[in-house]
Amino acid sequence: MELTVNERIANNVEVMELIELKHITNNLDNRRIPLNGIEREKKTKIGLYPYVGANNIQGYIDEYIFDEKILCIAEDGGSWGKGEKCAVIMNEKCWVNNHAHVLTAKDNLVLEYLMYYFNHADLSLHINGATRGKLTQGTLNSLKIPLPPLPTQQKIAKILDTADQLRQYNKQLIEKYNALTQSLFLDMFGDPVKNEKGWEKMELKNCTSKIGSGSTPRGGKEAYHTEGISLIRSLNIYDNDFKYKKLAFINDDQATKLKNVTVESNDVLFNITGASVCRCTVVPNDVLPARVNQHVSILRPISDKLHSLFLSHLLISENIKIQLLGVGLAGGAIMEAITKDQLEKFNIPVPPIELQSQFAERVQLIETQKQKAQEALAKSEDLFQSLLQKAFKGELN
Repeated sequence: MELTVNERIANNVEVMELIELKHITNNLDNRRIPLNGIEREKKTKIGLYPYVGANNIQGYIDEYIFDEKILCIAEDGGSWGKGEKCAVIMNEKCWVNNHAHVLTAKDNLVLEYLMYYFNHADLSLHINGATRGKLTQGTLNSLKIPLPPLPTQQKIAKILDTADQLRQYNKQLIEKYNALTQSLFLDMFGDPVKNEKGWEKMELKNCTSKIGSGSTPRGGKEAYHTEGISLIRSLNIYDNDFKYKKLAFINDDQATKLKNVTVESNDVLFNITGASVCRCTVVPNDVLPARVNQHVSILRPISDKLHSLFLSHLLISENIKIQLLGVGLAGGAIMEAITKDQLEKFNIPVPPIELQSQFAERVQLIETQKQKAQEALAKSEDLFQSLLQKAFKGELN
């Protein structure tokens, strides 16, 4: 139930005025300059300045057209849903193409406040275009923004900056742990494509007891349940990571029809189609019992030949992934795809199982620390989202 103005004042809730964006910002879209591939390549010799598009920095070039504090907001090809990042502040020399709007703040606006508002709000209702969404300049300028007094904006921006720094720190820590495991892999086994350490090479089918994908139950998403047996999809699988969000569930009858793709502890899950092809991780035990759909392949190592953690890190290593992506692009006419036959015949180096086990023990120690960082990240994300909610309800006092 919405509070009246008097009730908001009595409860120490900030009274925010809704103001059209054009009254608090300057639009600099007319200064943007798009570059085609050839033009951009000519300007990319050293790569000094950020080249900004709809989705933040797209690369670096040798010239700039902006040298002031600006807010870049996705015009087309971006993501504008609630909590999706569509805006970024650039406070350095940069080049912005025609896929991002460019704004500066007038005297009554803190630009950071507006950035946080755009990245929090749901702008999807304001997007035009059926195939490629577009936030037009006219629509952007007419958006009504809840605007508290300038000191409150400054306070909100400072609080959110501090909370964001905490979650970014935790994200960077997780990235460092991931980089450490890959560095450990290369140190122990070398480049798996060059195989300079001369490990025995085997086709994947000769060191696994199962390679296979499943299917989607009849009825698709409408047939999913809120609990039951996990149905793992490609959107759950990332490199050395499992995303629990949007994990689907099926009932016993549906699972029986997919019994040939029952997931077991230590199985390696590998995405075989679509934009996420080649993403790979070991299944976490807490999602079992489980099945996979047609976009995910189960790779079940033979335990005395191949360790799951070794295989997973092998498949996500840079040069192996390049090889696999080449296979995937060749296999799919429209979508990238890797077939069961291609996986079975894929040659990998197989070091002694004792060495693989040593690697796995070290990785598990790193993963223990990474898990703590992930828990800290979850808490910092919750805090940040809570502060965002309060900020734009006028409750951040």
